[in-house]
Amino acid sequence: MASASGMPGKICSSSGNLTNQYVEFSCPKCNDSNIIRCDECRKTYTRYRCSKCGFEGP
Repeated sequence: MASASGMPGKICSSSGNLTNQYVEFSCPKCNDSNIIRCDECRKTYTRYRCSKCGFEGP
């Protein structure tokens, strides 16, 4: 998948938006799933949910 600028991006786990500015980390509970958070969701503390274990974080 590519963004409008042609740069590859990832889907934010919180907002579902395609983004090129993000952080990616393993789920703090199960460590089996990657969480992707765009800059906007990080700044506004939007909650995320792990797709494998259901862990929710800020």
